[in-house]
Amino acid sequence: MCNMQLSIIIVNWNTKDYLRRCLASIREHPFSGSAEVIVVDNASSDSSAEMVKEEFPEVVLLANEENLGYAEGNNQGIERAGGEHVLLLNPDTEVNAGTLDVLSQFLDAHSDAAAVSCRLIGPDGKVQSSCRSFPDPAGVLYEYSRLSRLFPRSRVFGSYRMTYFDYATEAEVDQPMASCLMLTRKALDDVGLFDEEFPIFFNEVDWLFCAREKGWKVYFTPAAEIIHHGGASTRQVKPEMVRQSHRSLAAFYRKHYKRRIPAPLYWFIMAAISVNCFFSSRLRRCE
Repeated sequence: MCNMQLSIIIVNWNTKDYLRRCLASIREHPFSGSAEVIVVDNASSDSSAEMVKEEFPEVVLLANEENLGYAEGNNQGIERAGGEHVLLLNPDTEVNAGTLDVLSQFLDAHSDAAAVSCRLIGPDGKVQSSCRSFPDPAGVLYEYSRLSRLFPRSRVFGSYRMTYFDYATEAEVDQPMASCLMLTRKALDDVGLFDEEFPIFFNEVDWLFCAREKGWKVYFTPAAEIIHHGGASTRQVKPEMVRQSHRSLAAFYRKHYKRRIPAPLYWFIMAAISVNCFFSSRLRRCE
């Protein structure tokens, strides 16, 4: 039995200044119903946890002694949360007036929804690309062959990153970014927690994929917006994050596609992921 309507979970690692602004925005634009905010701090060295204690005493703080990663951090928060709806929110975001209510009301109005996300607006005021399709073989190959960049408006070649998507339109989508992703308790109970075999990347993709397998739908709505600064934690260790992203994609394929697609295609995709990881890592080191 849920004790409240909304739980907001923020997993933080060394983003104290962003986190302060995020929490201040929630305080300034609160949810109209019963709500709680849970910060899971992954052993930050920038006094993030101390800042939360001193400046936001109303926030539930779970301070880890080591960096457990994004997936396990979210799982900690979800297990502690008592909300009917659970919002996964990045610390480098700021909520706008009405955002929390609009997302919660959307889920109330869509009984088939496991999750909903909203428009992400960059500091420059531009709408960010935040929705992708699941990484099926065709989409991955179009991405790695650069056909998606040659034909970005194509629904075929741009299928993975959905470069054709209209962010002014409400739609059912595969995998919106978890920078601001509101889940229902019913779906969490049905699908389960995040798979910690995906510690940083693809854990939300995996969860959303599993949700779809169980018949749930995921939506994007332009009726709500947040400010998203982007990559505040991952840019601190950028080269390693590039490698982790590719490793997680390979792990996703092992879990979900190895028995779904012909073996030659599976191994070709795995080889393509490895090659792209190698060259991407080299390019990042030269930046």
